[in-house]
Order: sequence, then structure tokens, then C-alpha cells
Amino acid sequence: MNSERAFHFAAVLVLFSGCCFGQTTLSADGPGNTYSLITSILAPGHNPIETPDCNHVNFGDHIDEIWDSILGENVFRFHIHVTPDNDRCINFDRQRNEIKTYDKSPNNLKGTPGEIVEYSWLFKLESGFKSSSNFTHIHQLKSVGGSLASMPMYTLTTRKSSPDRLELRYAETDTQVTLAQTPLLPITGQWIEAIETVQYGTAGSYSITLKAVSDSTTLFSYTNDSIINWRAGADFVRPKWGVYRSLINSQDLQDEQVRFTNFSIHELGMVGITQSEASQEISLAPNPAHETIILNGLPKTPVRIVIRNGLGQVMSAMGLSNQSSVTIHIQDWPKGAYYCSITTEATHHSVSFQVL
Repeated sequence: MNSERAFHFAAVLVLFSGCCFGQTTLSADGPGNTYSLITSILAPGHNPIETPDCNHVNFGDHIDEIWDSILGENVFRFHIHVTPDNDRCINFDRQRNEIKTYDKSPNNLKGTPGEIVEYSWLFKLESGFKSSSNFTHIHQLKSVGGSLASMPMYTLTTRKSSPDRLELRYAETDTQVTLAQTPLLPITGQWIEAIETVQYGTAGSYSITLKAVSDSTTLFSYTNDSIINWRAGADFVRPKWGVYRSLINSQDLQDEQVRFTNFSIHELGMVGITQSEASQEISLAPNPAHETIILNGLPKTPVRIVIRNGLGQVMSAMGLSNQSSVTIHIQDWPKGAYYCSITTEATHHSVSFQVL
């Protein structure tokens, strides 16, 4: 390709090769060193665990590992106590015992625009599980960065009702809605396999299925092939698992032990732009490049530009507004393939280029 020729997004469909995507799993390996095991997978050298240990020291670790006779393997056990557990000694009207990925996690554990990611795990709510009428979250996908970071994008929560129910909640911006719900009782007292697939982007898709491990019966499912899964100013999306519940009506609750195991984050690939976005005529040149690349035709609205190498590591990230072009210096970057994503509140574009 001529190095002076603009590389138009309308012609691009970015599909990373198998070397750039993979699967990360976290499974229990037996009693002891549970926190170290979780940390080694989700955020080596950092702290991806949010427990109420600080206010309940005499209990010990609120996540441990035990042998499960039904599965025939070790599993994680998340403890939550009505009192004195709280939310990390920060919030006292709620309590949290969760594990997560976050900014210190490997890049392949963070959802980014254009990525298709499958999250799967097994969990068990004991028979007689008690839910708050406010919220009892057992899984969330949270957008990190931007003004909407405090509102989860997707939430799997249980709720006291008549009858108690499991809800799938969604927030495009700062308001949550219930996408689907089902009675909670059939889901309790047995191991459940959850498979959640997300295509991140403003033209995204989402699906989740919960099946009984014992006989593969589908107990809950939801699919949406056209849903917004990206927010302006966001850096990435991260998963969380555990128990996060309100204490406003603590009389409705009881001490619980929720079991989890076989967490998996599987990057399935990446999609590029759609033909409907071609009219924006954004271009990247030169390609291949040596010292700089120039992006032209940027929209006037606020835009976030992120460039990653073939391993998914962020090489450059910036936010722009009312700027039609930008020059990015790459003279110190190693030779190889790079992937540039450009995200606005309404659109997402991806393009690959080479550094020689």
C-alpha cells in the first residue's frame, strides 16, 4: 500500500488474529492462599478483592475455598454477614464482598470498543437465600472512566418481592431499567452456569443465559442484538462477581454463603465499523508509518482515541473536542501492528496500521 494513501475506515473490518485474544480462567485449587490466587489472575501484584474484612477482622477472610461434593471440585465461598459487615469501611448502608478486574488488571481482562467478550462462571445461591428489596447484586459489568462510571452498565441482581425474583438491569447512561426478570426460587439450591456475551460499542449486542448444571435446563435468558454498550469518556468495562447488597432493610436479610467457581473471561475477537459510519470519512495516514500518523476528519463532538499494540497494551490515549485532525508521534514504538479506536457518544470506529 502507498504510504501516502489515506486508509479510510469505511473499508476496514478489524479482526485480530488468534495471537491477540485469549481466555483467562480463575478456578479454586483448595483451601488456603485464596486471596493470593484471585490476585494472581485478576490483577497480579495489586488488589482486585473488595471485602468487609476491615470491620470484621475476627471472622477472617470473607472469601475462602471448600470442596463441593456436587461438582466434585474445590470452589470459592463468599461470606456475607448482616452485621458487622459493611462496604470496605467506606459505606455503612450497604455491604460488599466482590472480586473484580480494574485499571491494574491485564489489558486482556478489560472490555474495550469493538471487542466481543464472553464471561462465564458457575454460582450457587443456597435454598432460602434472602434478598433485599433494594438491591442484592451478584454480578456487574461496570464502565470505568467518564462521568457515568458510578452507574453499572449491566447488573444481575436478586430482589425481595412476591415472589422474590432475579433481575437483569441495564443503564445506557445514568438511569437503570429492568431488561428481563424471572422468579428466583428455581435458581436457588443448585449450581447454575452463567454465560454472558457482550459486543462493546455504541452498536453493540448482549446476551446472557443461566442453565442448571445438573441437567442443562435453561432457567433464564436474554438477548439484544442492537444495544449501546459504550459510554462517552469511558476507558474500559470491567466485570465484578460476589455479593453487594443494601442494608437499608437489613431485617429482610440473613447471613449468606454464596459459592462461585470457574470464572472465565474469553476475548472472542473484534469487529470494526459498519457501512453506516462510512460517511464520516475519517482517515489515517501514512500507513505503514515511521514517525507520525495523522488522523483527519474527526467529528466535532468529544472523541476518545486509544491505540493498542498487538498484545492489547495501550500505547496512546487521549480525549479531543472540536478538533478535526490530530498528529500522533510513534517514532519510539516497536515495529508491528497497531489498532486505533475512535469513540464518540454515538459512534465507534476501529482501524489497524503498521509501524515500520
